[in-house]
Amino acid sequence: MNTPNNECRAAIGTQWETNLRKYREHASNAATMVVEGRVKRIVGLTIEAVGIHAPIGARCRIHTDNTAVESEVVGFAGSSTYLMPAGDSRGLMPNARVVPGESSYDARVGDGLLGRVVDASGNPLDGRGPINYSRRRALLGHPVNPLKRWPIDTPLDVGVRSINAMLTVGRGQRIGLFAGSGVGKSVLLGMMTKYTNADVVVVGLIGERGREVKEFVENILGESGRKKAVVVASPADNPPLLRMHGAWLATSIAEYYRDQGKHVLLLMDSLTRFAQAQREIALAIGEPPATKGYPPSAFARLPQLVERAGNGEQGGGSITAFYTVLAEGDDQNDPVVDSARAILDGHVVLSRELAEGGHYPAIDIEASVSRVMGDIVPEEHIQAARRFRQLYSTYHKNQDLISVGAYKSGSDPRVDEAIQYYPRLVHFLQQNRTEAEAFEQSIRKLLAVIGPDQSKEEHETE
Repeated sequence: MNTPNNECRAAIGTQWETNLRKYREHASNAATMVVEGRVKRIVGLTIEAVGIHAPIGARCRIHTDNTAVESEVVGFAGSSTYLMPAGDSRGLMPNARVVPGESSYDARVGDGLLGRVVDASGNPLDGRGPINYSRRRALLGHPVNPLKRWPIDTPLDVGVRSINAMLTVGRGQRIGLFAGSGVGKSVLLGMMTKYTNADVVVVGLIGERGREVKEFVENILGESGRKKAVVVASPADNPPLLRMHGAWLATSIAEYYRDQGKHVLLLMDSLTRFAQAQREIALAIGEPPATKGYPPSAFARLPQLVERAGNGEQGGGSITAFYTVLAEGDDQNDPVVDSARAILDGHVVLSRELAEGGHYPAIDIEASVSRVMGDIVPEEHIQAARRFRQLYSTYHKNQDLISVGAYKSGSDPRVDEAIQYYPRLVHFLQQNRTEAEAFEQSIRKLLAVIGPDQSKEEHETE
């Protein structure tokens, strides 16, 4: 039997539990205390702030009366934190409020990206309305266990005869296009965009001319190619932070589709502009220059970006990546060129001499290589490509003697054979940019062009 005292205790207990539940909800929903800082000084691209505690890569917002600028933490020293703006810093004033964010920059992805052109922040540039994003990914990606990658074992048809036959690309391979300015990197990249057999094409236009974005979308992709493509544009007038974000975003989008089991073609123009953006940031915060003005961090960033491409796990998708690399002054020993050559799975070198002579595509076959070709094509194809290189190289080594008439026919059977074949070799390497050449057709033409090895046949007859 309940007494008045027992009823009172029960009521007090119920009220106590209700109040405790209410206080817990208030505590869980309480706003996090944010310690704001102040802008101490701005030197060049770097904003120095005091009074905030934020990790490297954290997002911050700088507020003045009429301006709010997004920025990212790129370094610190003592009580000062160094920020790099992700937008226009005009309008910032001394002692402007610096509010650290709760997270780092991430990449918004989703199937709604197909057919769209976005900036380095994922905002649409094509005037086709908002994009329906379904997921968020880490902008810098996650390290991939190399033992879980499926090996490259399938040739990829890129539609360019000389590459298909002489520099066969494998699905999941990473290739560099090395050339000076104005030699035809972007045009060759456009050919492969249209003709390569891929489920999705992701194009990153990083640090290049702004007019190239519209030309690439309308003239190279066209309406048919645009349906399965995503273009990320961060032109040269963007801050260096956004140029780097553009490269990371393009790679994150490619990873998203690869994880769905799709075969992705990633085209990035250019890797050099990405390295230059990191150089601008590193020098601005005081990192010492090392090789030709590039600080060590610029070379550390390159493999972090490139290694994200490639094959996924067995039965999954792949990212076949082409990176253009600008050889400044046509110097093939340029620091970025040399570093990229070491971390990529092959390189296609474009020659200014060939381009000036009207040879297109201006691929220097002797200087180019595909490091996976020997593992993905039959022996007959390898032998044919090797013989083609021997004939082509033999002619070029003796070209000066042949041109001035100093070489006498019959002096060297190999040179005689190279002279006989050379016109056909040159014709084979040339291709109209508006025509695609299928992989099987490229191999048939290679075998038809070089014919049997005459010197080998003569030796066997003897």
